Amino acid sequence: MARTVWAWARVLGGAGIIALLLWRLGTSAFLDGLRVIDGPTLLVAFLIGVATTVFSAWRWCLVARGLGLRLSLRAAVADYYKALFLNAALPGGVLGDVDRAVRHGRDAGDVGRGVRAVVLERTAGQIVLVGVGVTVLLTVPSPVLTQLKAHSTAVAVTTATVLGTAAVVLAACARVRRGTSRWARAARTGLGEVRDGLLARRNLPGVLLASVVVLAGHLATFVVAARAAGSSAPLLRLAPLMLLALLAMTLPVNIGGWGPREGVTAWAFGAAGLSATQGLTIAVVYGLFAFVASLPGAAVLLSRAVRRARSAAPALPDAAAAVPISVPVPAPAAVRVVPEPVAVPVRLLAHSGA
Repeated sequence: MARTVWAWARVLGGAGIIALLLWRLGTSAFLDGLRVIDGPTLLVAFLIGVATTVFSAWRWCLVARGLGLRLSLRAAVADYYKALFLNAALPGGVLGDVDRAVRHGRDAGDVGRGVRAVVLERTAGQIVLVGVGVTVLLTVPSPVLTQLKAHSTAVAVTTATVLGTAAVVLAACARVRRGTSRWARAARTGLGEVRDGLLARRNLPGVLLASVVVLAGHLATFVVAARAAGSSAPLLRLAPLMLLALLAMTLPVNIGGWGPREGVTAWAFGAAGLSATQGLTIAVVYGLFAFVASLPGAAVLLSRAVRRARSAAPALPDAAAAVPISVPVPAPAAVRVVPEPVAVPVRLLAHSGA
């Protein structure tokens, strides 16, 4: 019951944000997002999407192999494309990741470990995004930095609370690691998988490199969307606004990724002295770019459905070999045999006693 309520709350939250934007800014920003897209920009965004998907799949391979699961890059790319398409086409924005986690876990014989591999892979990307985003937002002039300076006391209290909570969590983890309860064993298992999947010397450089490339790809897609929408603002001014939009995309209240991204982008561009309508148009273009970049996942989904249908269909036997053909053969007509006279020498008959 609680899961159903949360699912509806996520969808309604995203729908409410879109409805609010339509009410405040009208439909022109959404329609402009469709008008400004042309073939060359769409191709550039698609190619950037290919690069980000391949590096995301490689990151997943590294984490999965670190946990002892087999996963080839080819299979990872196909499953990642399928997940991206499902995330873009279905409400919630995470159902595709759930599908690839469960599917890989079943193929590998350990659903729990497969799910944790996907969670760790996504977590690695979010950590890099948050680290870069917070650094840029605290150092580069932006509406966020302006608001932080205006509410410095509240920011200091919030920062102290977060640091204190982190210290308590770390202390609890250190204590749990020495325990013998089921929770202690589960915590040790989780920490061990984090160490093996993310922090191991053979994995950490690749995971960091892949996460940085993926983040750069998302930012490049935003730049292409901004230029397509007519924005001529310098990259240094756009960077914090785009990172803020990417951070908003991590919120679990959306419809296929739509909602918080558009709302935050419109607010950020308006607060930065740019047009809120243009910010909304950029977010719409980015959303369309992301959907087009995920379309290979639809091809993967369709090809696998066709393959399953063919394997499930019964094999048709060879008619000539399996179906015997009986041809009626008429019974032979009765043949009357008339003995012919045989000439026997008289001498032979005499010796036979006839």
